[in-house]
Amino acid sequence: MEGNLRWVLLTALAPLAWGANYYVTRAWLPPDRPLWGAALRALPAGLLLLALARRRPHGPWWWRSALLGTLNTAVFFVLLYLASQQLPTSTAATVMAASPLAMLLTAWALAGQRPRRAHLAGAFVGLGGVALMLLGSGGTVTATGLASSTAAMLVSSVGYVLAARWREGADPLAATSWQLTAGGLLLLPLAAAAEGPPPAMDARVLLAFGYVTVVATALAFALWFAGLRHLPAGTVGLLGLLNPLAGVLLGTALAGEDLGARQGAGLVLVLAGVLLGRPRDRTRTPPPGAVRARSPQPDAPGPVRSGG
Repeated sequence: MEGNLRWVLLTALAPLAWGANYYVTRAWLPPDRPLWGAALRALPAGLLLLALARRRPHGPWWWRSALLGTLNTAVFFVLLYLASQQLPTSTAATVMAASPLAMLLTAWALAGQRPRRAHLAGAFVGLGGVALMLLGSGGTVTATGLASSTAAMLVSSVGYVLAARWREGADPLAATSWQLTAGGLLLLPLAAAAEGPPPAMDARVLLAFGYVTVVATALAFALWFAGLRHLPAGTVGLLGLLNPLAGVLLGTALAGEDLGARQGAGLVLVLAGVLLGRPRDRTRTPPPGAVRARSPQPDAPGPVRSGG
């Protein structure tokens, strides 16, 4: 019992770190460097996890890692960075909390994985919550931020469908390290060409990048996958709900964002939709946004990784 509680507490750190990532990106990282922001998050984290996993890609996983790294890391991290900069922290966290529901619908459209009625009900309830949150946010929602969030969900959902088909032959943590590394290597020359040299690093920015890379990516993914090995998938899925909650609470407490009745109701509907949409089987899914190697549930994943 004590062992399970320890793993619950350790695994809970992952969605909390992802939820805090919205605030750190918006408050401390340069707003005009999304390519560098994504590259400096992905590549060091990928190399850290690669050292931990101690496995190199093999066979088809060379090109799979390149493709999934492009979708789940390079494109997704850039869009997430833009969304975090352009939307209030609480709004960005709530919108991205609907990513497992977007994965559900994408799997239906692209892979013919017909969801149950409860899953469809969860999707519509969750999307209704997102709409309510956006309608209640006043004039703070930008078209760029909303488009980035929507595109991030769509890109990661397509990446999920592909990863779900290719889950065999690779440990999830190793596959995640390959995708992060591949995505980071792709982003480096693009960032240098489009944005010039890396952003200036004072102590504040360096600390923020350290958090995003080490805590919110490398450590969070390692704890998440460890939790998936030691806890029931349903427990990990529920812990994933801490992601949007952390984002909303930090946005309200530290950024002074309003959390009125309408926004609160929208958040509750999103969380209720995710719970309704959770698969009832034993399939477990790694964190979304990031790097998926299994089925859509919560990330999140499998639990719910709402974007991170």
